[in-house]
Amino acid sequence: MRKFRQKYYDWFSHVYDRFIAMHASGQQGMLKTVLAEKAELEKGGRILDICTGTGALLNYLHRRLENGGMVVGVDFSGGMLGVARGKTAGANRLFLVQADVSRLPFKEDAFDTVTCAHAFYELKGGDQESCLREIGRILKPGKPFLMMEHDVPRKPLIRMLFYIRLMSMGAKKAFEILRHEKEILGQYFSSVEKITVSGGRSKILVCRR
Repeated sequence: MRKFRQKYYDWFSHVYDRFIAMHASGQQGMLKTVLAEKAELEKGGRILDICTGTGALLNYLHRRLENGGMVVGVDFSGGMLGVARGKTAGANRLFLVQADVSRLPFKEDAFDTVTCAHAFYELKGGDQESCLREIGRILKPGKPFLMMEHDVPRKPLIRMLFYIRLMSMGAKKAFEILRHEKEILGQYFSSVEKITVSGGRSKILVCRR
């Protein structure tokens, strides 16, 4: 099943950006800026973007770097990372890693901020739980995990595509976390704050260890 999902995302990398743009109605730049501004960095700070996909957020995070810091983007799809590589070509201190978010290849307390934009709900139930445990392991105490997700779309066509996409991935827990994300995330983090952006189309969940 994991190999099938990788192949699916390798194919989906060719149309992913268009799908996201259709849902966000041209407001993607604002959403990424809002999310990146909430990253908490000191000199030499490190940001990890999990499920980085086509790297849509990476350049926004890169602008936040202080001296000696770095941005790392992780995804298990080589196709997605191929698109991301093109978007971030020439950026210093920005690295792409192909890895599974349920088994992240990083040491404990390695990052000052972890981000995930419009991807967490697609992880299957067990992978969601493993991913949250891994984030807690690699994130420094008191530092934020910033998760941006779609709220359920208002437009009927986009809402239908939204649900079809979730169902096609077999992510049964996706619907649960869309409705009860604060309670679920609260099992892994000491505090969870929800911020609604883009006229209710998206939300940012600020989670701290």
